[in-house]
Formats: sequence, structure tokens, C-alpha cells
Amino acid sequence: MNPAGNRIVLRDVTLRDGLQLTGGILPVERKAQIVRDLLAAGVTAIEVGSMARPDLVPSMANTVELLTELTPEEREHCYVWVATPGNVRRAVAAGARHLQYCLSVTDAHNLENIGRTTEASMDALPEAVELAHAAGATIQLCLATSFTCPFDGNVDPERVLELVLDPRAEGTDGVVICDTLGQAFPGDVEALIKKVRGTGVFAEIVFHGHDTWGMGVANAMAAISSGATMVDGALGGLGGCPFAPGASGNTATEDLLFALRPAWLTTEAFAAVVRLGEKVTAEVDEPSRSKAAQGARSEAKAFSWVLEGEGR
Repeated sequence: MNPAGNRIVLRDVTLRDGLQLTGGILPVERKAQIVRDLLAAGVTAIEVGSMARPDLVPSMANTVELLTELTPEEREHCYVWVATPGNVRRAVAAGARHLQYCLSVTDAHNLENIGRTTEASMDALPEAVELAHAAGATIQLCLATSFTCPFDGNVDPERVLELVLDPRAEGTDGVVICDTLGQAFPGDVEALIKKVRGTGVFAEIVFHGHDTWGMGVANAMAAISSGATMVDGALGGLGGCPFAPGASGNTATEDLLFALRPAWLTTEAFAAVVRLGEKVTAEVDEPSRSKAAQGARSEAKAFSWVLEGEGR
């Protein structure tokens, strides 16, 4: 299921997508420590926040301050969500090195999430790319609602391919295919990722999945087997889009790590990620939905992935 072996990158999105639906706002210092704990464990790609309006997504209000708090070396591992050229200007001015320019495949969700049509977002993309590259930053095209939309239902895969092939997307450094609602199943994911890979447009293809229907890990594995080079997850399965009714948490970082077994993932590193996930979910008063984290706390002492001396 993993033809690329240990070359697959797991990006942790706890600090952006993971915190969007939580009531608590973590201070800058705590967010910075989470970044450092993830890096210390071995995670090399981290989504740290967004330039979304703070009145609409309060948990993202201190993203600029977080970027300023991080060192240049730490920022090299960090991604920031943007939706307009203005967002790009603010992000790169604060030191962001990697950006995701997000828009929805459907107008209905883009109007709800971004406040404009999909075409308007695409029209602004070339300026966003120019600004990012002028600052020496990378910028991915992030396509929300690539499978289903909370307002329009099933999404035609051909519409996703139209956006991938759109000349206005030229110069972007990768594409993120999002199962925003977690309603896709592995057959859907395999078919769409193969089509995106078949266009030859992007070397970097990211799959961003949610676990609403319990298919998060299976969908990620299907994406990898079909050509994805990166998958997204959040500690404890936190997250969801506040502008997408029916959305729930991301696929858990712990579950993806346990399934993917990257070369750096020792049992000690896995234990560190599990403990971090437990701390973060407790801090924002959310339950951990990670099955791997639950397994790590089991009484199966003969299994090396169980946290030694800490089972319940």
C-alpha cells in the first residue's frame, strides 16, 4: 500500500485545522512549544496557522505572532493557510516560508468559507504566486471540497481536474486534494489522486483527509498508493472546517504514523507524539479520537508500541 516507502511526508495540521473548531485559544508560547515538540519527535512538516479573519476564526488570531516567535530554522518546516494575495503579504512579512493558497472546488463552499466565488479566488492566484516566490516562499494550491460539498453534495472529479489544469495555477509548488467532510472512501481517493497524478502538472500531491466516516487512514493509504507524496493529520484527530456543516476531525497524526512507519519513527518517538496529543487535546477540552493512542495505553505489554509502564 505504500510504494514510496519511507519517503512519504506526514504533515501535522493540529495548529491550524486542528484548532479551528475548538473553543480554546492557545497562547503563542504554547503553540511554539508544540511546534518544537513535534520537530523533536521527528515530524518535519507542520501547519502552524492561517491568515483567516480573527473574528471568524479566533483560534488563528495569533498566527503572525507565532511566526515571529519561531526561529528561521523552525519556520522552514512550517506551512501557513492563505486565501488572498493580502494574506500572502502578511504571511511572508512575518517570515512564512511555505504557504497553502486555499479555495473550494464548489462556489457554495467557497462563498461560505472565503467570501467569494471559486473563479474570483482563481483570478487572484497568479498574484499570490508571484508574491510568494518573490519572497522566496513556496505556495501550494489547496482544493477544499474535492470530493463532496456540504451544500452541493458530490463533486465531479472533472471539476477538480479543471482547476489542476487551469493556467492560473501555473507556478504553484504542489496541490492539496482535500476530503473536507471525510465522506470519501478509498475508491474515490484512489481514482482522483491517480487522475491528478496523470495530468503531470504537480510533482507534489498532498492528501488532506478527515475521519468523519472512519475512513481517514484507509483513504490516506489509498492516496499514497495512487501517487500522493504527503498526507495531513492532526493530534488526537482534532479539527474540522467551521464553515462546513457535517465536518469533523482530521485523521489522527498518531494513527497515520502507526500505519506509515516512517524511518524516523521509533517506539520512543511514537510515545512522545502520543503524550503530546494527550496534552493538547486536554488543553483545548477535546477528546482524543486516535485509535493508535488508545492502543498505546492498553495493557498489551508484550507489544513494543505500548507505552512502557503507562498502560491503563
